[in-house]
Amino acid sequence: MKNLTLENITKACQGTYYGDESLFCQEVEGVVIDSRKVKPGYLFVAIDGVKVNAHKFIPDTVKAGALCVVSHEDLGETDFPYILVESTGQALLDIAKLYRDSFDIKVVGITGSAGKTSTKEMIASVVSQKYSVHKTLGNFNNEWGLPITIFGLEEGHQVAILEMGVNHFGEMRRLSSVASPDICVITNIGVAHLEFFKTREGIYREKTQMIQDMKSGGKIILNGDDDLLSQTAPIKGASPIFFGMGEENTFRAGHMRPQGLKGTACTIYLPEDISFNCIVPLPGIHMVSNALAGAAVGYALGLTPEEIKAGIEGLPSIPGRNNIIKTERLMILDDCYNANPVSMKASIDVLDMALGRKVAILGDMGELGDNTGELHREVGAYAAEKGIDLVCGIGKISKELVDGAENRSDATQGVWFESKADFLAAMGEIIKEGDNILVKASHGMQFTEIVEALQTF
Repeated sequence: MKNLTLENITKACQGTYYGDESLFCQEVEGVVIDSRKVKPGYLFVAIDGVKVNAHKFIPDTVKAGALCVVSHEDLGETDFPYILVESTGQALLDIAKLYRDSFDIKVVGITGSAGKTSTKEMIASVVSQKYSVHKTLGNFNNEWGLPITIFGLEEGHQVAILEMGVNHFGEMRRLSSVASPDICVITNIGVAHLEFFKTREGIYREKTQMIQDMKSGGKIILNGDDDLLSQTAPIKGASPIFFGMGEENTFRAGHMRPQGLKGTACTIYLPEDISFNCIVPLPGIHMVSNALAGAAVGYALGLTPEEIKAGIEGLPSIPGRNNIIKTERLMILDDCYNANPVSMKASIDVLDMALGRKVAILGDMGELGDNTGELHREVGAYAAEKGIDLVCGIGKISKELVDGAENRSDATQGVWFESKADFLAAMGEIIKEGDNILVKASHGMQFTEIVEALQTF
């Protein structure tokens, strides 16, 4: 891997090298934290989990051909090279920073309370019309995932699109200092992770820390429809560029014509009185917002309006993220990868576009702090306001969600199940042929099982 010699790695993480000095100038072939993924010539960074000491797998990695190991434990006399560091977690970030800085490449950093991954996919679809793009896989966006994504960079890549997720104060700078973005995109400031940030203002302060590590001459691209982001003043000499539905935004959308679950037809407006008509191929107003973020990044990177349009309209669907699945008997909106109150309401808006009976199968949302019950009730009430016919809540907290729906409207039926197993056992009596069904919950609820069951209904 470019520039990743054992010597440079040792210096980057301020470690002490023990082993054969003749290997000091040798580059590693890969960097992993999963011992099962070690191949000959790889570097294994032993990061302990909550319940597992990764250092016990070091002998297995050596047998698999690891060139070197990074450890925060003194391994004593060994017949293999290793680098002793104070913290293997910090060492992983330091090595990723060394590797990122080895490339002359544009980096787009993305954060926000909701919609990070779908926005990342939209931006990647747009930017790939002109450049070779490397992007975060799935939501590998934390202090382990971001480095692993960066280690996937190759010589042919021209733009890296990196998602950064945080849930505690101080985490953003640890990520953004590694990513060193040229373009900073923030999707919104919602209420995800209120358990740790306490207020939306706290979330705003932490998310915008990404901009402190933006490269000189970089661009700040923010959702101008967000009440907090819209008030952002220039940072590091860069004035924010805003996208959104409002007329005051530099990148905006108009003449929107919903196409049901097939997406939204609209006009995208760019600077210099440039505009074009297009179809955002996934339903929901939030997907139009994502398209505008993609347009803003594409424009900043020199794409033509034709290239931006092609990228928006060519957006592929992703399982678990606003993915429409049509079976012989049902229309399923698979958005089960994760959930918070903002994204939950956005998905309900999408379901509301459907023709026929509308069913929302919703699960618990995590990390909402002291307002957990109230926020679940708000989502249930929102579903009732939108005229959703049936709200199925699954999970202990989702009892509040069902109560919120039933209390808001007699027209919305609510039914609650303590577990997925209870729901699956009763599914045949609840679901009807022709139903339009939204499936959404926090990732830990593992609602993919419900999506799979519905596909065989």
